[in-house]
Amino acid sequence: MFCVPGVCGCCGPLRPRYKRLVDNIFPEDPKDGLSKSDMEKLTFYAVSAPEKLDRIGAYLAERLSRDVVRHRYGYVVIAMEALDQLLMACHSQSIKPFVESFLHMVAKLLESREPDLQVLGTNSFVKFANIEEDTPSYHRRYDFFVSQFSAMCHSTHEDPETRTRIRVAGIKGLQGVVRKTVNDELQAIIWEPQHMDKLIPSMLFNMQDTSLSCSLSLSPLSLTGQDGEENPASLAESCFRELLGRAAYGNMNNAVRPVLVHLDNHRLWEPNEFAVSCFRIIMYSIQAQHSHHVIQQVLGHLDTHNKNTPRMRAGIVQVLLETVAIAAKGSVGPTVLEVFNTLLKHLRMSVDFELGENSRRNSGASVSSSGRVKESEERIVQNAIIQTIGFFGGNLPDYQRAEVMMFIMGKVPVYGTPCHTLDTVKIGHQGTKRIQAMLLSSLIMVTSGFKSKTMVAALPAPFLDPLFSISLMEDCELRQLVLEILLNIIDRHDNRAKLRGIRIIPNVAALKIKREKISKQDVGFMKKHGQQLYRHIYLGCKEEDNGHKNFELLFTTLAVLTIELANEEVVVDLIRLALALQDMSLANEENMPMVIRCGIMALVAAYLNFLSQMIANPAFCQHVSKVIEMRNLEAPYLLPEHIFREKLPNCLEKEDRSLYFQTVDLAECLVAPGYNAERLSIPYVPQVTDFSMPRVLLSKVLHFLSLQSLLAEEITFETLKKAIDTTGLEEQEKEKRRQVMEKFQKAPFEEIAAHCESKANMLHDRLAQIFELTIRPPPSPSGVVSISAGHAQHQSVPVYEMKFPDLCVY
Repeated sequence: MFCVPGVCGCCGPLRPRYKRLVDNIFPEDPKDGLSKSDMEKLTFYAVSAPEKLDRIGAYLAERLSRDVVRHRYGYVVIAMEALDQLLMACHSQSIKPFVESFLHMVAKLLESREPDLQVLGTNSFVKFANIEEDTPSYHRRYDFFVSQFSAMCHSTHEDPETRTRIRVAGIKGLQGVVRKTVNDELQAIIWEPQHMDKLIPSMLFNMQDTSLSCSLSLSPLSLTGQDGEENPASLAESCFRELLGRAAYGNMNNAVRPVLVHLDNHRLWEPNEFAVSCFRIIMYSIQAQHSHHVIQQVLGHLDTHNKNTPRMRAGIVQVLLETVAIAAKGSVGPTVLEVFNTLLKHLRMSVDFELGENSRRNSGASVSSSGRVKESEERIVQNAIIQTIGFFGGNLPDYQRAEVMMFIMGKVPVYGTPCHTLDTVKIGHQGTKRIQAMLLSSLIMVTSGFKSKTMVAALPAPFLDPLFSISLMEDCELRQLVLEILLNIIDRHDNRAKLRGIRIIPNVAALKIKREKISKQDVGFMKKHGQQLYRHIYLGCKEEDNGHKNFELLFTTLAVLTIELANEEVVVDLIRLALALQDMSLANEENMPMVIRCGIMALVAAYLNFLSQMIANPAFCQHVSKVIEMRNLEAPYLLPEHIFREKLPNCLEKEDRSLYFQTVDLAECLVAPGYNAERLSIPYVPQVTDFSMPRVLLSKVLHFLSLQSLLAEEITFETLKKAIDTTGLEEQEKEKRRQVMEKFQKAPFEEIAAHCESKANMLHDRLAQIFELTIRPPPSPSGVVSISAGHAQHQSVPVYEMKFPDLCVY
């Protein structure tokens, strides 16, 4: 075979047409750019013959690869521009192979170390990502692009401008991958951990780059900086929001977990400004029904780091506060109690850590500064937990808030009641008090703004009883917290602010008190729990550690009770209570300090002054005003304005009746309006409620004591314990009834008859004994007749030796 001269020169026209069309778009000088007329011919050919698209793409890829190796970057730009135009023009089924060639060329550019080529490839990929394909791709994967774009987001190029360009290109590339894959059901692989672990940290890395100079906002940010260049931080936040907004139900965990890991790796929990900003973005970007997934992730992360530094734990709790604050406005589903349970657990852990540290310091020779820092840091954790509990509960709907109040109250350790969640044996009295104070503080925040139509629903017995039990503890702080909680619940018309501070109010009408007629449900509540309320107010007044704030809260409680729950019967009870407090202070049988006695007197004066104006009784008001006027002149230390300022006397003058409120005078004032003034003559005595001593238990004790007296047995601690022990009593009774029924169903008739006969004989014997005691004539002092040796003999019996039947003895 030989070559004919001139034949080789004729081979050019024999080249395939698509190659000639592709070659024609490249000018001799790359500076001239893409030939538009030749590009139009190539585009027309590709649209007319779509089966040639794969060959066109392969040939363009071949030329581009050759130009990249030869560093002919001008022709590389022309090739990518041609590819972009072909992608935009062709949408047929045959475009799939062409896309593979296109992506291969983009990958070649991204692999190069030239920033310009990386940016060029990224821009082409972004254009491709915005194209909506008619049919999904079954085999296309974007693993390489996720890795490459993520690497570009972490660029450390020497030149700041070039570094910014590469990072912006990487973020845009990731945004393109997200847009191309999240809506494609066949591309769910993008949500897998291996991709999220690259994609999410790349965005956060660029977002935190400006976190020290300016915090991220919640509104969409501009993608350009002040100098007109694109801002990587803003662009990364936009991409981050878009990704989270597209996350489905099953993808939330994979999207949030890398955020937590990134914050751990970069130690961004302390300080936690960036962490808070991230989770604000997350909560506002995701769909509302997915909020509980985020909360669960943060709760789990808190459990994972339960032994880390206090500041790190506090940072996580504060992030949790931000998430629940946003989620509480929507639906948080079953996560509510889980949040509180986890927070209470970590509250207990923090108290354990603090008390353990204190005990170790106390055992040493000196107190170190590091120990004090440790204690203060644990307090930061505890305060963050309390704030989170209170804020979350306070933003819940009322029906959920009532459940949360019951839930938290059930966790408060109360002496004499079981506490299954918080074991108070190991932490001792001090730790128990700390937990009580913190949980009650959180209850104050939960109950703030709580409005219930009826007190029965707001203060059920399981909530009220342990709350009042705490109010009797010998700690003024705990008693103050209890009164704060009661005021939040009872004050349904926001009158508390008008009554703040204990004082003699000259004109109650000027306060513009809001009130409604007491409902039947509230009347029933006061009949059931009123004495319990009065008792705890009465006992709380005489505690020796009461301060000015305690008396202020006691006055406000009495005033709010009058506004919200007082009918005519309750008014009389409250007056009886006030007079009883006055008598207790005067009698001073418990040797109370003078400041407490004068404080009680001032409390009674302030309250009766308020009550007299509320019931609008002129005679009542006149008597109260007269007593207050006399105190102003002769005993100012008995008034609230002077109680903690004036020098106190050594004793109270009981004989000076003009300084004290008189029961008789007040009763006369109440006769005309129709009050039951006769009840005022009955002194108030604190009644022990069923909570303090259940009636069933009391009846069992009395019954047992009566049995013991009849049997003349010695009453010991063990016997009393057995008598009141109700453990398994119902089960024993059920088992006994079952055995009796089984016996009568299965036993032979003769055995049943014999059993009944023995019972009847026993009954007859007992009756005979009783009749003998009651019917037999009693012995006579004159003697009894006895027959001895056939002769009747009279024997005299002294009276003091006579034995009378029990039924005849009184």
